[in-house]
Amino acid sequence: MPRIVYVNGEYLPYAQASVHVEDRGFQFADGVYEVIGCIHGHLADETGHLDRLERSLAELKMPMPVSRETLRFLMRECLRRNHLKNAGIYIQITRGAARRDFKFPDPNTTGQSLVIIASSFNFDGNAAVLHGVKVKTLEDIRWKRRDIKTVALLAQALAKQEAVEEGLGDAWMVDPQGFITEGSASNAWIITKDQTLLTRPVSHDILRGVTRTAIEKICAEKKIKIIERAFTVHEAYEAVEAFTSSATALITSVIEIDGHKIGEGKPGPITKEIYNEYRAYVDGLRGEQVHWEAGL
Repeated sequence: MPRIVYVNGEYLPYAQASVHVEDRGFQFADGVYEVIGCIHGHLADETGHLDRLERSLAELKMPMPVSRETLRFLMRECLRRNHLKNAGIYIQITRGAARRDFKFPDPNTTGQSLVIIASSFNFDGNAAVLHGVKVKTLEDIRWKRRDIKTVALLAQALAKQEAVEEGLGDAWMVDPQGFITEGSASNAWIITKDQTLLTRPVSHDILRGVTRTAIEKICAEKKIKIIERAFTVHEAYEAVEAFTSSATALITSVIEIDGHKIGEGKPGPITKEIYNEYRAYVDGLRGEQVHWEAGL
């Protein structure tokens, strides 16, 4: 459990950290968030995550509460105060506290809320990465602006919980036409029999992952063919490999979908190669971090 948390200009003991009861993030989910992995002291895809944070805020007509450089300092200070080299950094920004009303409050009378939490996370020897996970498909019931990384996560939480209650690692969500959108907190990928990597095109239907952007760079360098197109649940069943990508789970093999074994039922060679290349990229061995763009 983190010991020191940053809340609105103060570093506080975890047990004392809080926001106002009328914070609009609490009452309206009127806020955005980002999660950044810190692996052996390296902030994975920090550039891309801050790009996406700024874009999410802009889509909700909110400014950054502090400059990007100040935010970079605050994250590192949270890591330092908690003596962490391997962590997940959670950043949440809301429109702030105001008397409950659907319309936005006057920005001159209320300030935004900024919370940063650094939690210990072990990226090495992760069982899910080593052995893969099993997933189930569920109807996608989320709102229509999934491209914005908001704190409105109830549909994702329900999907994840249903999977966990069945002893599974995650849920892959399916649109009304029968195509996979993404995981409960990750982008979804499959590899076809001809060694082509498929993932859903960028649109309002999914959140374009920052890790996804790095994977695109890796695949271009390693000559791994990527096609961005929607794929069906049946196509996923027929895949030779499948995986998810996200900020802290990184690249995690999917070895079973709805009881259908994927490939040999264990992490495959292409997924392993992409994972190893991503770890090298995070360590700074594959050039500069890539910028993230919405692509819409």
